[in-house]
Amino acid sequence: RLRLHDGKLIKDRRYHLRTYPNCFVAKELTDWLIDHKEAPDRETGIRLMQKLMDHYIIHHVCDEHSDYKDAKLLYRFRKDDGTFPLNKDVKVFMRGQSLYEKLVSVEESILKVREENSVKYQRTFLGCEMIDWLVQEGEAEDRKEAVELGRALLEHGIIQHVSNRHHFFDSDILYQFWINFRRRRRLTELLNENSSCALSESPDSPFCLRKLNPDPGNTSFLSVQTNKEIKIVSAVRRSSITSLTGNSNPYFSTTPTLVFPPVAECNPKSVLKRPITNEELLSPGAPYIKKTLTIVGDAVGWGFVVRGGRPCHIQAVDPGGPAAAAGMKVCQFVFSVNGMYVLHLDYQTISSLIMTGPRTLVMEVMEAIE
Repeated sequence: RLRLHDGKLIKDRRYHLRTYPNCFVAKELTDWLIDHKEAPDRETGIRLMQKLMDHYIIHHVCDEHSDYKDAKLLYRFRKDDGTFPLNKDVKVFMRGQSLYEKLVSVEESILKVREENSVKYQRTFLGCEMIDWLVQEGEAEDRKEAVELGRALLEHGIIQHVSNRHHFFDSDILYQFWINFRRRRRLTELLNENSSCALSESPDSPFCLRKLNPDPGNTSFLSVQTNKEIKIVSAVRRSSITSLTGNSNPYFSTTPTLVFPPVAECNPKSVLKRPITNEELLSPGAPYIKKTLTIVGDAVGWGFVVRGGRPCHIQAVDPGGPAAAAGMKVCQFVFSVNGMYVLHLDYQTISSLIMTGPRTLVMEVMEAIE
């Protein structure tokens, strides 16, 4: 968008005696994408712009067309006309981007390369240093508000503890910006990723699934549901994590690429007999016990599906996988992941924590007393 503004492709245009501010001509933009090697051909350029329309990033100036047409039609970035949907996730992401840009642009920045346990980490800072800076720069009124901001950034995957073992605290614990906001992404990367919308609409979260009887070249996973039906779903290996720095959504610089082919099916029915609340799980005398599971992932994952939110539960377990060997069962509730309390998170966030964490996964789960 900024490059199009600089190149004067976005400007006020007059059509049928009416002036449309900050818009571009679709056909001219497709030419620009090819000329600047953002798309190899017109077909790819159209697909890219359609992706932006599907994500409510651009739209036809009169909303008369729901699809992107490679013609002399006027479109506009929603950011330029105030119609861009600013939900909580987007606001936190944009706040994180703003703070990052501010930090890297000053001399003697608190962001430095630091070493911990013989491992060097980029873009790191101490929790207490960040709190001092946020208050000093007026980004937070007091230390309590600064801690809340830091926790929101961590929960959205913008920052993290360097070994992913702690939440955000006002202490000398070492954190890092997980996203390098200045990494430039190619637009064509959008065509290789599932959208955040598709992820949130998916009834299951298959990227923790382990492949059964793996065959070279076969990328489908078998998910064994409790009703014994076999459903073909796509899944993600640990090695398929790709860099998504300027991401959008998902919020991670290293986020699993979720690929749901057209033939994929997921079972939308929850294995829970009824919804369970956090209050019910944590109430004194509740018929639930807590267990700690240590799961060592194999070459293709950990062997389970997590689903739901606040709290999340285990939807399916591969009986021959690492999770089953560690004692994981269907219907257990996820209490913590690698020391982080997660009862208040949804399955997308929990799954991202798992995928971006170490191969050895330590989970606390709660299960009903039989």
